[in-house]
Amino acid sequence: MATRPAFSPLRSKTKFVREIQIEFKWFAGMSVSQKQKSIASLHEATRARLGVSNILEISSKSSEPLGVRLSAFNLLLPLETQRVSVEVAFQAGKRFERGGPFLDLLCGSSREAKGDPRLKESGRLIGFVLSGEAWPLEPRTAFYDWLYLNALDANPDLSEALAHYEAFTDIEFNPAKSLNCQAHSAALYVSLRREGLLEEALSGKEAFLKILDGGAAESSQL
Repeated sequence: MATRPAFSPLRSKTKFVREIQIEFKWFAGMSVSQKQKSIASLHEATRARLGVSNILEISSKSSEPLGVRLSAFNLLLPLETQRVSVEVAFQAGKRFERGGPFLDLLCGSSREAKGDPRLKESGRLIGFVLSGEAWPLEPRTAFYDWLYLNALDANPDLSEALAHYEAFTDIEFNPAKSLNCQAHSAALYVSLRREGLLEEALSGKEAFLKILDGGAAESSQL
């Protein structure tokens, strides 16, 4: 057995994403077929737990083409004069005690960016800088969410299709080892869109952080 989170958009203007830990049968192995068996098991357990029917796995292992296209490794973000994946933009924007941001990563692939040794050799992560704009470490997933939401907004065919789903998963995301999750970002996008807050959220960093802060304040009271 294994446990992974499922994320669902909430109909609220303050608390946007519901995260539920789901226990399910894990199928060992690195092959895509084994991963998809685990995904099917996770979705079956999620349907039973949340009472939802339309669940989308967002990862390169998804059995749905939409889920594969929405992977941060594949989803493209317009950035000044180029289009890069969300993963590339996120890794390139990291600022450390002893280096960064490493903007040369913008010229490489998602896999190259994530595996660049400088990301582990430059000390403590202290923030993010991209397109001349600095981002803090708190709220913890804000910078990643911002990139992902803007990429979705720039790909209306994908964001329109996303709106039909009730919950999202990422079989590769382990909260014990990672912080940012594309499934969470997708649920946040759907929630902000449903509540009429998306345009305001994407108008700029300060507006986005203010909206997130309202959600964080509400969450702490629940």
